[in-house]
Amino acid sequence: MSPACPAALSCAIFLLASAPQASLAGDDVVVFAAASLKNAMDAVTAEFTAQTGVSVAISYAGSGQLAKQVIAGAPADLFISANESWMDEVERADALLERRDLLGNSLVLIAHDPDATPVELSTDTDLAGMLQGEKLAMALVDSVPAGQYGKAALETLGLWGGVAGSVAQADNVRAALALVSSGEAPLGIVYATDAAAEPQVQVIGRFSAQTHPPITYPMALISDKPDARKLYDTLIDEAAAQQFRQHGFDVLK
Repeated sequence: MSPACPAALSCAIFLLASAPQASLAGDDVVVFAAASLKNAMDAVTAEFTAQTGVSVAISYAGSGQLAKQVIAGAPADLFISANESWMDEVERADALLERRDLLGNSLVLIAHDPDATPVELSTDTDLAGMLQGEKLAMALVDSVPAGQYGKAALETLGLWGGVAGSVAQADNVRAALALVSSGEAPLGIVYATDAAAEPQVQVIGRFSAQTHPPITYPMALISDKPDARKLYDTLIDEAAAQQFRQHGFDVLK
């Protein structure tokens, strides 16, 4: 079980996603987006607003939490998930108009110590020993994509059993990142893009893509608002693709 708001960042994101969603509506285009997209989406939507005058309100949180809100009828115009399964849930609930795969990512092991020794992640890695009795920060392993991918990778390598009892689960991947950047946990598993966005952590290992399902970010158009369609189309154009690449994402065409 994860602690309620394991870090200040987690609390902030949780409160935003849990706030009455009507407060995000009005004339804004409301986007529900996986927490790992924050830096890239902030940059892309700022440019969109500058060019069109259309305001965008974004709620960042774990994909599962956001998907459940969309299914429950929260007034989102767009939803971007960090995996296909949560988007599939939204589609099965007939809560979207259109969807497409937008981005890809990769998974890394990060450390708080700037002098931490890089490791090759394999079946021989002594991850439990590296923790030295401390915690491994991960997003919720049963409901947040980064946590699900991370658990799958550790299971593939035969490492999960040795560290399962040491995992500090956070509400989303950015909250897991914050646990490591603040030094509350010495190691963590996050997306490569999250690690690149936080100078207080070091990447010490990279998980092979063969150790976990493909990391795919599907995007859905939820409402028929014209400005929502305009943003949906903008997020798949070349200018947005360049921004996403600059933040370390793979752009899926």
